[in-house]
Amino acid sequence: MNISPAIKAMENQLVEWRRALHRRPELAFEEHETAAFIATHLRAFGLEVHEGLAGTGVIGILRNGEGPSVGLRADIDALPIAELTGADYASETPGKMHACGHDGHTTMLLGAAQVMAADPPGPGTVVFIFQPAEENEGGARVMIEDGLLEQFPLDSTYALHNWPGLEAGRIAMRAGPVMAAFDTFELKVMGRGSHGAMPHEGIDPITLAAQLQMAWQTIVSRAVDPTDAAVISVTQIHAGHTLNVIPDEVILRGTVRTLRPATRDFVQAEMTRRAEMIAEAFHASAELTYQRRYPATINSPEAAETARRAAEAIVGRDAVQTDYAPSMASEDFAFLLEKVPGAYGWIGNGSAEGGRNLHSPHYDFNDEILPLGVQFFVEVARRALIGANE
Repeated sequence: MNISPAIKAMENQLVEWRRALHRRPELAFEEHETAAFIATHLRAFGLEVHEGLAGTGVIGILRNGEGPSVGLRADIDALPIAELTGADYASETPGKMHACGHDGHTTMLLGAAQVMAADPPGPGTVVFIFQPAEENEGGARVMIEDGLLEQFPLDSTYALHNWPGLEAGRIAMRAGPVMAAFDTFELKVMGRGSHGAMPHEGIDPITLAAQLQMAWQTIVSRAVDPTDAAVISVTQIHAGHTLNVIPDEVILRGTVRTLRPATRDFVQAEMTRRAEMIAEAFHASAELTYQRRYPATINSPEAAETARRAAEAIVGRDAVQTDYAPSMASEDFAFLLEKVPGAYGWIGNGSAEGGRNLHSPHYDFNDEILPLGVQFFVEVARRALIGANE
C-alpha cells in the first residue's frame, strides 16, 4: 500500500481525533461542538475557514493559484442510537452514537486538509466540505440552498464512506448509480366502518389495504425491468382500536428506493394509479402523499475514472473493486452530484461480524483505515487538479 511518510507519521494523531469525535456525538444540525473542533484545526493548518453554512457546516479553503476547483466532502453527524460497543472511547452522550462512521470520515478529511495545507497537491483550489445532517435530514441539500456552490464553485467533487463487509485495504469505485434514491409515502385508505360481524354494511379499508400492498409489490416484480432495481417497503400499518369494529380508514407508510430517475418517476406514478383505481373498484377512496427525499447517488464516468485511478495508485489494481452492485441505501451526497460531476466510493471497514454493520449499536469504525482515507483524498485532489491520469 502506497501511503506517504507524512501520513504514516500522523496515524496516532488521526486515531486521537477520531476517538475524541466519537466520544462527543451530535445529531443533525446540532453539531456545534464538532464544527468548532473542525474549524479550530483548519485554522491551525493555515486554511481559510467559513462557518455556519446549513447552520453547522464548515468549509476549509486551500488556494494555490489559478486552476480547477475540487470539492472533498465528509459528513459530521451522528445517530440517535445508544452505543453498546463497550469501547473505552464509547459515546459519552446517552442515546447518541457515531454508528455510521462519520467521525472517521471527518477525521480522514481533516487529516487530508493538514497534509495538503503543508504540501498543496496542484494548481487550483481545494474546498474541504464538512457537511452536517447527512442522516435523513438532507444537509447537503441545505448547504446548496445556502449558497455552497455560488460561494465556492466546484469543477468536481468526491466523497468516501466506510463499508463494513468490504475488506480493509480495499476501495470500491464505479461509474453510474452507487446508492439509491430515497422516497417516503403515506397512503390513507378511506372506507366506511361497520360492526366486525356485519362487514357487508361497511367498506372494509383493511382488506383493501392488503390488496393495495400486494398490487404495489407487483410494480417491482412485474412492471420494472428485472435488470433495473426498485424496492417498495410498507413499514407501518395503522388502523382501528377495537376488536369487533371495522375502522373507517387505514394508513400505510413506508419507503421507496430506486436507482434511476426514470424508474423513480414510473414507480411514483404507478403507485398513485393503482391506489386510486383499486380503491375505486371497492367503492372506497385513497389518498397518497409521496415525498422525494434523496436522489440516487450517480457517479459521473470521468470523475469515477479519476477516483479509480487514484485508488489504484494507492492500493493496487487488484484491491480496487469496480464490478459491485449498487446499494439500495441512500446518501445525500447525491444532491451535490446532481450539480457537479463527481464520484462517491466505499472504503473497506473490514468484517461486519458481531453486528458491526452501519447503524448498529455494536458498530465500530476501523481506525486502521484512517491513513488510507487520508491518502485517497490527497491523491484524488492531486489528479483532479493536475489532470494526472497516468
